[in-house]
Amino acid sequence: MPTVTRATLRHAAQLVPAGATLGMMMNRHPFAADFKARPWWWEAAEPPTRDTTLPERTRVAIVGGGYTGLSAALTLRRLGHEVVVLDAERIGWGASSRNGGMVSGGLKVARGPLEKNFGPERAAEIARACGASFPFIEETIAREGIDCDYVRCGRFVGAWTPKHFDTLAKTLPRIQEISGHPARMVARGEESGFIATTHYHGGMFAEGSGSLHPGKYARGLAAAAERAGAHLVDQVRVAAAQPEGSGFRLHTSAGEMRADTVLMATNGYSRGGPMPWLTRRLLPVASYIIATEELGEERIERLFPKRRMISDTKRVLNYYRPSPDGKRILWGGRASFAPQSAEAAAPRLHAMMCAVLPELRDVKVTHAWTGNVAFTFDYLPHLGEEAGVHYAAGCQGSGVAMATWMGHNAALKMAGASNAGFALDGLPFPDRALYNGNPDWFLPMVGAWYRLRDRIDRIAA
Repeated sequence: MPTVTRATLRHAAQLVPAGATLGMMMNRHPFAADFKARPWWWEAAEPPTRDTTLPERTRVAIVGGGYTGLSAALTLRRLGHEVVVLDAERIGWGASSRNGGMVSGGLKVARGPLEKNFGPERAAEIARACGASFPFIEETIAREGIDCDYVRCGRFVGAWTPKHFDTLAKTLPRIQEISGHPARMVARGEESGFIATTHYHGGMFAEGSGSLHPGKYARGLAAAAERAGAHLVDQVRVAAAQPEGSGFRLHTSAGEMRADTVLMATNGYSRGGPMPWLTRRLLPVASYIIATEELGEERIERLFPKRRMISDTKRVLNYYRPSPDGKRILWGGRASFAPQSAEAAAPRLHAMMCAVLPELRDVKVTHAWTGNVAFTFDYLPHLGEEAGVHYAAGCQGSGVAMATWMGHNAALKMAGASNAGFALDGLPFPDRALYNGNPDWFLPMVGAWYRLRDRIDRIAA
């Protein structure tokens, strides 16, 4: 790690475009005349409102109507179990219809400290379990006939510094092992085959990754669960799941319901929910996305050859892609670590985009939105049972495939239908002293430190 001197800090403060130029870019007005503070995905697939009522009882109650809950419901119905899915908003309203639509099988887990924390053998089991999420979502989409613009296109991860490039290279064998697909390093100067920029110090391309329309996928997964016989209930908030006899009594905004078994699938929306034990182990973080005005397919093809998914290794990361129709850019990132509206965060995201692709300075933003993802203190997804209540959560911001896979495995466990142990089931699930599930007081400090470290790393490159 480089030595942090006063001169280094002064240099970091003046670094462009993350410093002064970023500020100047943010002062420009990036909004199109028809700007909307809502997901662009909803133009084609806004979550519908369901006219459903709360039943008096059910075999299985699932709290949370995103990918995890819907996948669990689908599997449970296939196994013959009665299921009710409850969501405080509309089914699929949360991150499941708000994310970037980037599909991967445990790439983040592969880059984490698995061997250090678990040893080689256990680490390999966990890695394989995460990697299995990618073929599972492909199978789910094909089996259920879900029309969600899915393409296996691969992902390029840009290295913010030469050191980051070296770190990526060390993870290459594990990424290939986890995904079951080829991956390779891309030297500096060769990034133009993936993204038309000289912003990165090379990077890594992994073929075991894809893209989809998350709103269409959420809608299709919900439709599949309903066809199988699941009961989906909108706009019913669960306040508590109280043990009663051999089951539970759920106290909700629409009255009470009894269930034999309960699955908590609230992930980034667990704060203030019915399972404080789970809330204290999850860090809900807002992720922000903007959509540009239409740029034309020819320009998109030049900027994104073969329309790959793109992310980078910064602590305050960027993740971005062409839209499925190939007409505009969808750009996501950690624009703010403090609670902030999507509209307020959009100028910073626009500036982050222009830092990588300067030719987009005059491109306007038509949509901006945000959704909550959930991190854990050990950077791993977790599945298990506490005080009789099942849970599946903590996909580290990469939940399209992982949440679908976790919901399926939670369902197998609840139904007693798992033929083999699942490596993510029952792992020690750490919390932190004094943390109650509300990170708002310290996340801005973490964000400021991350931004500073990103600048220092770049200076030292």
